[in-house]
Amino acid sequence: MIEELDLSEVPSVFICPISLEAMQDPVTLCTGQTYERSNILKWFNLGHLTCPTTMQELWDDSVTPNTTLYRLIYTWFSQKYLLMKKRSEDVQGRASELLDTLKKVKGQARVMALKELHQVVAAHATARKTLLDEGGVSLMSSLLGPFTSHAVGSEVIGILVCLTLDSDSKKNLMQPAKVSLMVDILNEGSIETKINCTRLIESLIDDKDLRSELISSHSLLVGLMRLVKDKRHTNGICPGLSLLRAICSHKDIRHLLVSIGAVSQLVELLSALEPDCLELALSILDSLASIPEGRLALKNCSNTIPIMVKLLMRISENCTQYALSILWSVCKLAPEECSSVAVDAGLAAKLLLVIQSGCNPLLKQQSAELLKLCSLNYSDTIFISKCKLTRTIL
Repeated sequence: MIEELDLSEVPSVFICPISLEAMQDPVTLCTGQTYERSNILKWFNLGHLTCPTTMQELWDDSVTPNTTLYRLIYTWFSQKYLLMKKRSEDVQGRASELLDTLKKVKGQARVMALKELHQVVAAHATARKTLLDEGGVSLMSSLLGPFTSHAVGSEVIGILVCLTLDSDSKKNLMQPAKVSLMVDILNEGSIETKINCTRLIESLIDDKDLRSELISSHSLLVGLMRLVKDKRHTNGICPGLSLLRAICSHKDIRHLLVSIGAVSQLVELLSALEPDCLELALSILDSLASIPEGRLALKNCSNTIPIMVKLLMRISENCTQYALSILWSVCKLAPEECSSVAVDAGLAAKLLLVIQSGCNPLLKQQSAELLKLCSLNYSDTIFISKCKLTRTIL
């Protein structure tokens, strides 16, 4: 009970000055200061003969049980426990009532019941368990279909994303009509709804039996690209990129992403992304570089090479690995043209840094190979001058 409570709720007089945690066995020293018994005894065992709070020397090292404070602590926590237990039972009961209500009502009444259930489920683990135990997932799934309103669908998706779904539930939700509704809502809902749709779809596609045609949707990819480019709502960037990376494992989707201009859009985003989002975006671009159309799109984007060079040895080893892989794909496609641009952007110096660093040996090998490829267009003297570290990491 003590461990589950937020310490800000506990009266300060119940807190041990040594551990700053609630006391269970308070004892008082001769100075009048009270501590948790185990904490003050540890203090004494360390050789201290002072009061930790006042630093007074102790004329008596005995400890006296503070029975009054003990009773106060016991009473307070007992009452708190009963309140928490009642609240938990009330939440469970209310979740059950709402599930029963949803089986009977339609229209605006259904939307209101779903809104309340969404709030309850998002806030309470006991409500989530009740939903799972009482067939709530099956009921929520039944509410999704081709004729479902976006008001109902948004709340159902918000509820489902809070739950841990089993394999059968995921397969049920991956029916084409349900996925189509999720994609529609992703394109038209509020930012919170868009993020919920994105997270729910990502949780569904981890199934090995997933048919790629279910997510090979032009509308889905366009919606995700809008989400990651939305400068007004940056909280949607990482969820959007995370789903894009997950579906990039399907070759058909990589082709579709390139066809809608995702490469240039993602490259333009890179300079403004936070490190965790940046790694996701680079991972996606690296996947797109695995197909000919993706490599060509990266080559044709004027910022690709300068940005990738800049990212080497700057954020993380993973980012360096993705950037290096992308540079290799582009430079290999058009060695003379791209190598020249890369070297002028400072690539040679960066590659030397990678080779001299303590990073993964495979990265060092790739750097050496790329350095060799870039050097083919220069005389030894000129290339050595290009490798000067004076233009390094500025």
